[in-house]
Amino acid sequence: MDERLTPVGPIVKLLRRPEVGAFVAALGIFAFFSLTTEVFLSPAGVSTWLYSASLFGIMAVAVALLMIGGEFDLSAGAMTGTTGLIVGVMTTQWGANVWLSMGVALAVALTLGAGNAIIVMKTGLPSFIVTLATFFILQGINLAVTKLITGSVVIQGMGTVPGFDAVRVFFGSSFPFLGMDLKVAVVWWLLAIIVATWVLIRTRAGNWIFAVGGQLQSSRQVGIPVMKVKIGLFMTTAGAG
Repeated sequence: MDERLTPVGPIVKLLRRPEVGAFVAALGIFAFFSLTTEVFLSPAGVSTWLYSASLFGIMAVAVALLMIGGEFDLSAGAMTGTTGLIVGVMTTQWGANVWLSMGVALAVALTLGAGNAIIVMKTGLPSFIVTLATFFILQGINLAVTKLITGSVVIQGMGTVPGFDAVRVFFGSSFPFLGMDLKVAVVWWLLAIIVATWVLIRTRAGNWIFAVGGQLQSSRQVGIPVMKVKIGLFMTTAGAG
């Protein structure tokens, strides 16, 4: 008898789910720090590690979608630096409006993400290789251009940029919650998780993501717009930076 037809219990079914391993590992790490560090579960401690987790978590949501779609983006970290430097240079050196600068940075990121996708799809090269090249290019540009424009490799004076306080309300502020000083980035992280989960489970686009990540050729044969799906995933990852 085919082992796939053999009845299995609910515990075995649960253990076969891929997310269980990650959950168990996270639970183990949580238990370790809870037992070895007194401040870990204090309001200040929770707000601190939740904020740190949210900064990585927002990007992780987009990268997870991309990985489900069968690709990977090694340039995501450098993209975060690039968009930040674009905003910093435009506002502190050229006096541009901070909202306009953020829009330009987002447009650049989306363009680079689309470029990664097109190169991967047109050349057939692994996304690992293509995005690794993008990573090194962006890393070099980040250092060289910043040094050329500012004479340094850092951006200073963002706090005095007109409109910075308004931007900070949406992306850098905090609010009291259950005794914690919770950063608004945590809310953005939770929203990203909710939206990504809804897209994957409840929409046609989510079905397409699963399909192109599992059977690329079959996806083409049944009419799924593979190129559009891949471009959208790479742009989402780049935009999350």
